[in-house]
Amino acid sequence: MLEFKQIFKKLEFPHRNFSETTLLKYFLNNDKRVISKWLHYFEVYEFYFDRLRGKPFRMLEIGVNRGGSMQMWKEYFGDHVEIVGVDISPGCKNLEEEQIQIRIGDQGDQGFLSSIKEEFKSFDVIIDDGSHFNDHQILTFKELFSTLTKNGIYVCEDCHTSYWNEYRGGYRDSRSFIEFSKELIDQVNAYHSKSKPRFSQDFYTRNIEFIHFYDSMVVFKRSRRLKPFMKKTGEIDWKS
Repeated sequence: MLEFKQIFKKLEFPHRNFSETTLLKYFLNNDKRVISKWLHYFEVYEFYFDRLRGKPFRMLEIGVNRGGSMQMWKEYFGDHVEIVGVDISPGCKNLEEEQIQIRIGDQGDQGFLSSIKEEFKSFDVIIDDGSHFNDHQILTFKELFSTLTKNGIYVCEDCHTSYWNEYRGGYRDSRSFIEFSKELIDQVNAYHSKSKPRFSQDFYTRNIEFIHFYDSMVVFKRSRRLKPFMKKTGEIDWKS
């Protein structure tokens, strides 16, 4: 295995202010349960999650797989994080440990998602790394985004399946999670709709602060939004 610094150099991240105590170092030196991640995800994780380290909060990770990423989050966030994992495989229940609890079910089952919402009420972070089927990703977002707390972060990973027919997606296919997310951009801007055809504000207009797109990943932040207003200040009006 290449040394951490060698791999880090090869990745050529645009922001080089990482220390050797980051998620990426943990991942590259992992000798615990298996983790499978695209390497460019780690810079995104650090950007949104660094503020939560050492603080008490609850996160949901959909897609337990071999359990390695939950151990990584536990190490990264510290002793006060509560991690809930969801997987369709019954054997994943055996991966529970201190700070980590697992629920078994199908993320494509609305009833199961509702039971998660009913049991836990709210999450500060949600990561969808589950089946990667587009209809499952959309259903999960619709069911669980509302459980995010103020300033909560929702991450949908491996969105390259939006372009794969076998995952019920395809280039500019209206069924894909990427196209679903593009439509939410309009809702974020719905306060400004005045030309025909007009569209109205909805829950997402009032609760999504931003949507950030990355390679294979979409990140949403929840925050209460009121109708924006513009204001002018200053006393001198200079004209040419």
